[in-house]
Amino acid sequence: MEGRTSTQGSAAEHSPFDIAIIGGGVNGCGIARDAAGRGYSVYLCEQGDLAGATSSASTKLLHGGLRYLEYYEFRLVREALTEREVIWRIAPHIVRPLRFVLPYRRGMRPWWMLRLGLFLYDHLGGRKLLPATRALDLGRDPAGVPLKAELRTRGFEYSDCWVDDARLVVLNACDARARGAVIETRARAVDIARATDGWALRIEDAQTRQRKEVRARVLINAAGPWADRLVGETLPALAGRLRLVQGSHIIVPRLFDHDRCYIFQNPDGRIVFAIPYEEDFTLIGTTDHDFHGDPGAAKITPDETEYLCAAASEYFSRSISPADVVWSYSGVRALYDDGASAAQAATRDYVLELNDAGGAPLLSVLGGKITTYRHLALDALDKLSPHLGAAAARGADWTGTAPLPGGDFAPGATAELARDLQRGRSWIRPGDAARLARTYGTQAEEVLAAADADPGARRVFAAGLTVAEVRHLMREEFARTSEDVLWRRTKLGLRFAPEDVAALEDFMASERKRAAA
Repeated sequence: MEGRTSTQGSAAEHSPFDIAIIGGGVNGCGIARDAAGRGYSVYLCEQGDLAGATSSASTKLLHGGLRYLEYYEFRLVREALTEREVIWRIAPHIVRPLRFVLPYRRGMRPWWMLRLGLFLYDHLGGRKLLPATRALDLGRDPAGVPLKAELRTRGFEYSDCWVDDARLVVLNACDARARGAVIETRARAVDIARATDGWALRIEDAQTRQRKEVRARVLINAAGPWADRLVGETLPALAGRLRLVQGSHIIVPRLFDHDRCYIFQNPDGRIVFAIPYEEDFTLIGTTDHDFHGDPGAAKITPDETEYLCAAASEYFSRSISPADVVWSYSGVRALYDDGASAAQAATRDYVLELNDAGGAPLLSVLGGKITTYRHLALDALDKLSPHLGAAAARGADWTGTAPLPGGDFAPGATAELARDLQRGRSWIRPGDAARLARTYGTQAEEVLAAADADPGARRVFAAGLTVAEVRHLMREEFARTSEDVLWRRTKLGLRFAPEDVAALEDFMASERKRAAA
């Protein structure tokens, strides 16, 4: 039941590949999907789990980045605003529209600046499905109720989208595999050698420590915060510099009853979001500060927790303290170093660095944001096209119309899908059907069909997570540990007691053993 490496065979059977990719975050998996769909042979290795680092530590937003307008990043904002609705259409189960409330606060950005910025935000990106900005009277609107009395004056409400970031990565990987790519997790490139006709990678299995060689014509470095740490005597150094910026978030019990979000301005120029999260919680974030050290060891600091609590408490009538935090997470963004003085001012745009001097091509990805991952993949393959030859079968922008796995239904129809899943299944609760629809889309039917056929697969560990669902995640979505299941494939870890986690881990260990027998 362990996560499959490929539907098309092993790496050894396909080597040499057209493209080898190091890094199983959103950029690496997005490139793998696009390339495999064009007919290229693709190999991707990830040292941990898919979305195991930066790509699961975002604020869970598909957004243009309203504050980037202050830094004149108009092209980036336009590109990101356009991509919001593209990704919503291809993944309507893991994307949903949000309305953000921006209270006006004296002494911060002036009213005219907010109004102008939101006008640009509405019109830069070709918005079609999302509603436009409107002014709010926070003394009358329900969105003003949770705020301090002095802030219940006026504000704005505008649109962006929420996304399950880790699932976006996994679905890109699954679709890449379905189109012929070989995807290997817990597989680290321990040595990389360049020749005139290609690349040789030594890949080590994290569990068995066994090593093998994979060859490819082109190498893509999509290792995120590890992009300048790849090992190989013939591996050229990056020409550009990375700036590692840590961002942390806290989760607290739900702070307000409605389904809108808040964006708050802080005296230091940063902004903080407060977003409804997993029905019973509120997500507050993010921080921005330079990071030094091992990106895999990044943890939220007490100072960051205090900062986020204080920032939210400046706006909400209810004071928030570190004692309210039920969970937190932290990640390191690998931004392109443009020399900005403050971490929050560093560009979120990406740079694709091609090195083809004296040997096989190496494309390194520096920077980027989750909203523009698909556009980044397009640009990466365009840049490599002289070295790869004509793309097979599909056109250059096929990923903008082909649904991701489970996404073959209309945006906004998730509730209807949940009702269809519930119909005729008295053993599943409506809330669980809704969660399955939001998580797997139309593929939820496969999960439930397995439980229909085997009553034993309906066994629940906790919070509606069944044996059938865990088996699906292990077989189809590369999950190997309870952490993969509870914090990246789902967010059910918020509702699992330690004994529930232990029972799940024991079950997954027995499934791995059974599969290996």
